[in-house]
Amino acid sequence: MLFSMIFTFLQFPVDNSKYPHIIMSIHGKDANKTEEFTSCFSCPCPFFMKRRAIMKSIVEEIFGSKVFDESVMREKLAKDTYRELEKTIRDGKQLNIKIANAVAHAMKEWAIEQGATHYTHWFQPMTGVTAEKHDGFINPDKDGKVIMEFSGKELIKGEPDASSFPNGGLRATFEARGYTAWDPTSYAFIKNGVLCIPTAFCSYSGHALDKKTPLLRSMQAINKQALRIVKLFGHDDVHTIKTTVGPEQEYFLVDQKYYEQRKDLIYTGRTLFGAPCPKGQELEDHYFGTIKTRVQEFMTDLNKELWKLGILAKTEHNEVAPAQHELAPIFTTTNIATDHNQLTMELIQRVAKKHGLVALLHEKPFEGINGSGKHNNWSLSTDTGLNLLEPGDTPHENAQFLVFLAAIIKAVDEHQDLLRLSVATAGNDHRLGANEAPPAIILIFLGDELTAVLQAIEADQPYDGKEKELMKIGATVLPKFPKDSTDRNRTSPFAFTGNKFEFRMPGSNSSIAGCNIVLNTVIADELEKSANILEGADDFETTLHALIKDTIKNHKRIIFNGNGYDDSWIEEAEKRGLLNLKTTPDALPYFKTEENIELFERQKVLSKEEVESRYEILMVEYEKEINIEALTMLDIAKKDILPAASKFSRELTDTIANKKAIGIDLTYELETAKKVSEALTEAYQAMVTLEKDVEKLHAIDDVEKSAFYVRDFIIQDMAALRKPCDELEVVTSNEDWPFPTYGKLLFGIL
Repeated sequence: MLFSMIFTFLQFPVDNSKYPHIIMSIHGKDANKTEEFTSCFSCPCPFFMKRRAIMKSIVEEIFGSKVFDESVMREKLAKDTYRELEKTIRDGKQLNIKIANAVAHAMKEWAIEQGATHYTHWFQPMTGVTAEKHDGFINPDKDGKVIMEFSGKELIKGEPDASSFPNGGLRATFEARGYTAWDPTSYAFIKNGVLCIPTAFCSYSGHALDKKTPLLRSMQAINKQALRIVKLFGHDDVHTIKTTVGPEQEYFLVDQKYYEQRKDLIYTGRTLFGAPCPKGQELEDHYFGTIKTRVQEFMTDLNKELWKLGILAKTEHNEVAPAQHELAPIFTTTNIATDHNQLTMELIQRVAKKHGLVALLHEKPFEGINGSGKHNNWSLSTDTGLNLLEPGDTPHENAQFLVFLAAIIKAVDEHQDLLRLSVATAGNDHRLGANEAPPAIILIFLGDELTAVLQAIEADQPYDGKEKELMKIGATVLPKFPKDSTDRNRTSPFAFTGNKFEFRMPGSNSSIAGCNIVLNTVIADELEKSANILEGADDFETTLHALIKDTIKNHKRIIFNGNGYDDSWIEEAEKRGLLNLKTTPDALPYFKTEENIELFERQKVLSKEEVESRYEILMVEYEKEINIEALTMLDIAKKDILPAASKFSRELTDTIANKKAIGIDLTYELETAKKVSEALTEAYQAMVTLEKDVEKLHAIDDVEKSAFYVRDFIIQDMAALRKPCDELEVVTSNEDWPFPTYGKLLFGIL
């Protein structure tokens, strides 16, 4: 179908005399020139009318073509089977084996049609990446041949080795058995010729060993409590409420030939050494700038691959830093959005390599250059199409909006610790609080108008908006809140943007499951408290007004509409009693406090054992990442930088000796040789210190002590080693310097 459309397009006759500007190939290039076509897409000529129709058909043809979605299910399954599966997905009930066998057969037949020969239970362990083990559809028959089989049992459950993945002590090495269980709410798909079945992952004892299981539990928790609230407002037609997410993915692209010469990028994902190049992001000419040809070709291929998997990639552009880019999808249900974001990160890296590029997903790959985040746009929607964070047109609708808003404000204020630790990683520590990303202090931005509305409610005073109205909820008219009535605050970690909250703290390399588990859980808990109060109220309107008013009064400290980058905000936040957890080891211990464990258990999201295991996994991960960076620094300094600088120093001293013999001025050589010698000595001493402290780190057998030792000593040692090495880069000749500089990495894609 696709090739036939392309053939038709190429053969379409065009009157060259009438439309000389549009003799183009399928790729949009002029037939006689190399310049890109940039206009006339809406041209009324027959060529472009035909071209638009063809391109529209191509996109529609490929979108979701590798996904076993509802349209495929309706086509491949019997009506009663499809209805039963649909009910299972909608209600979250267990699928019986008869239906499972029918679904498995249809899924297998469709996958084979797509060229697949293997299947895998695709899951998301605590490593931060996805995992898969491929099994073939083939089974021997009695005649010595093979048949292609796939049963409902194989669809529903798999048994990977649970002890081989991070488990925080939940599984011993000899306790290997684990299970993967199909998540029917997330569609199966074909990736690299393999049928991928999204699954949850748990141990033999039933403990969750992945990020998907607690995410699904948290979605169930908030669905249960949010339903109680909307029922109080008369929405009896609502059966399910789901959290929706649109994660913006930032990343860097570098030329593969330069990447391959940087051991630090290969081993750690970021540059551990590197002096600033003459041009960085000072001119601000990168953001929304013209996309380079190689990058555009990469983005075009990336979009095609994403669309095949039903991923709603919508927006792409250059970001603030050179070589930095962003891809933003249309929002979707949180568990699907999480799956899609994991696939997006994988495909960004795979497709980049096809174009001779390497994608860097690390939060801070370059010192002195803006890092990469992943803005998590979060909202609540009913199965009837109602966005619960959308201000309404009537007092009734706005009262409902304010109940949810109040619960969110209270949840964010009372659980600052959990929100902060949900985004805590070694890489993200470089971003947060660095005047390029939100501060490490949690705060809420609401905008001036909505803040003024809340202040009027708190004070029981008229709101002087478009109309002066008494803010008595339900008893008198509540003014309509206009969406987007204020500017955005890019310095706020948690900002209301009209009908959703943008959580801007997650790092680019992290799964969005972690922060959404926390968001869903803490908000579900506050909605439960609100529902308990409102359901038992004798006077609903009075109780509702008091609930919202008290919440605003007691938790307004978390609301801040100013500049989060300003140092004065840090002082102000301290006065307000807000937490400032600067590093991962500072934040993670809050995970296992008694009140937080009780919270997760109360909402049936994580057990005490699961919380404690995750704490250990995250602390170990932090220590291991920094340890790898330290060892890489030592290797590069010892084998590359110091020998290169020493060689350059020797060349200088030889030149000095030769020039001195004939009486020529030696100012440059003497001054440079002195700088090199001093930096070499400082670098060597710093290297020795780091080496000794790494040895001490390896002797510590306590997880928590190791993490804090890394924070207090190893990171400082690494900074002390980098400083003289970067100084050496500035003075050493390009011929002698052993690896590509920032200039080549950031501006090497032409």
